[in-house]
Amino acid sequence: MNYGFVIDNSRCIGCHACSTACKSENEVPLGVNRTWVKYVEHGAFPDVTRSFQVTRCNHCENPPCVRICPVTAMYQRDDGIVEFDKDVCIGCKACMQACPYDAIHIDPNTHTAAKCHYCAHRVDLGLEPACAVVCPTEAIVAGDLDDPMSKIAKLVGRSRTSVRKPEQGTSPKVLYIEGDALALHPTVLAERPRQLAFTQVVTRQGSTPAPAAPKSPAKTAASGARLRAPQAQGLPSTTIRSGGRMAEQMVQLGYNAQHEIPWHWQVPAYLVTKGIAAGIFAFLAIGWNLGLFAFDLGAMIWAGLLAVLATLATTGLLVADLERPERFLSILLRPQWRSWLTRGAFLLVGFAGVSGAWWAVEAAAAWTGAFEVSALARAALGWATAPLAIGAAVYTAFLFAQAEGRDLWQSPLLPIHLLIQATMMGTGALLCVAAFVELDPGLVAAARVTLGVSLAVDLFAILVGELGIPHATELAARAAHEIHRGRYAAGFWWGAIVLGHLVPLALLLAPAWGPAPVAGGGWLGALAAACATVGLYIYEYAFVMAPQELPNS
Repeated sequence: MNYGFVIDNSRCIGCHACSTACKSENEVPLGVNRTWVKYVEHGAFPDVTRSFQVTRCNHCENPPCVRICPVTAMYQRDDGIVEFDKDVCIGCKACMQACPYDAIHIDPNTHTAAKCHYCAHRVDLGLEPACAVVCPTEAIVAGDLDDPMSKIAKLVGRSRTSVRKPEQGTSPKVLYIEGDALALHPTVLAERPRQLAFTQVVTRQGSTPAPAAPKSPAKTAASGARLRAPQAQGLPSTTIRSGGRMAEQMVQLGYNAQHEIPWHWQVPAYLVTKGIAAGIFAFLAIGWNLGLFAFDLGAMIWAGLLAVLATLATTGLLVADLERPERFLSILLRPQWRSWLTRGAFLLVGFAGVSGAWWAVEAAAAWTGAFEVSALARAALGWATAPLAIGAAVYTAFLFAQAEGRDLWQSPLLPIHLLIQATMMGTGALLCVAAFVELDPGLVAAARVTLGVSLAVDLFAILVGELGIPHATELAARAAHEIHRGRYAAGFWWGAIVLGHLVPLALLLAPAWGPAPVAGGGWLGALAAACATVGLYIYEYAFVMAPQELPNS
């Protein structure tokens, strides 16, 4: 069996019977939708038409929401239905990031993920989904696509059908007859709507207005034709428009479901605290074990304590961001190993356990004097900590790569970029400690040089790698534009670039570090690290938020 839907747009009258039947059958709360009808209007008065598109979960053949769910709350049944379990869901919202169609929401009553589930409780009784039963024009056909004798299979066989975003590789099983290409493609109407039928505009989703077309210089081709200046990749200056007052746009959005943004400040904050914790231990472990600088007990005690506190803060931020934080242990007790949220949780637990044990042993030896840590034991703990620290630093890149609804996050540079940022945060934290505690001069010098190099490399990675190189998809290009030319531009340039990179580099290159409270790093090094930390948070906030604000439906 392989259940799917066919939506016949030639029959749909936009009555919303399917939406209301879905709400009634599944007790869907107000403010969220499992099924909705998107209105797109075409033309200029008096030649105006309106198309309707029944929109919902596609019950993909290859569902990304199932892969990313850490506790198998989102799963695919053997009959092809993509189902969810509200009694298992922890509310991590990763499935919402993985869905390229904005089909999943958080139920405001249960605080768990929910979506169209093909009325699985009815299907198990031999009944059709409620939306198919109630449709007055039989525009919704449900059934087994693998059964050649079924009504849906025959309809697909004799009709030209289309799907939403086929380039995602999810193989959607909601097929549209006479699908409106402009309605199927969400970024045709990517700007935040100023008004909608039936409702106020409350969503934050929607890009800033498209940039004006660049003025064409007085250039001509060899043929004598006047030339237009090239536009930015993925950012056409206008949609199709007409000049009349009665219908300003040739294509406009009449109605669509409005979606919440899943992840907020906790995620960029966690990226910073995780970078601090992993960066400190990775730098110390590798530097000491390779003999790059001498072992320093003060660095181990005080910088290690800072790393332990940053690890605890990372855990607290991750748990606080869950809609059902009381269920957070489910990731460890019933893991779904395809999910990088699960793999990352175990990497964090392993890193916290080993690095915490190393710090506790060194601190107990120093404060009690009852024993000494041998060089062999210290080396073993260091080599055990280093790969776990690196794994903790970079695993988020693989988690973001599973978020198939956010194209900007699908960057092959991201693992290296996160490692560079962890190096920045770790060495910066050591310079902060060195401003108040006397540390080995060789360690401080190495931290200062490493911070400067990592800042320069990170600046190059951001400007050239993440944002400068043309992106593979329109959504990625639009998100990058929002960061450096749109609503996040001021914070990006003045916060992330100037405050977060140029100011720290200037401070590190200053001829004198200035007076230090204790012999060691000096306050300029600590100030450089503080600026880099604030700048990194500003950058991560824009990087996390901008892709979420682009519509997928």
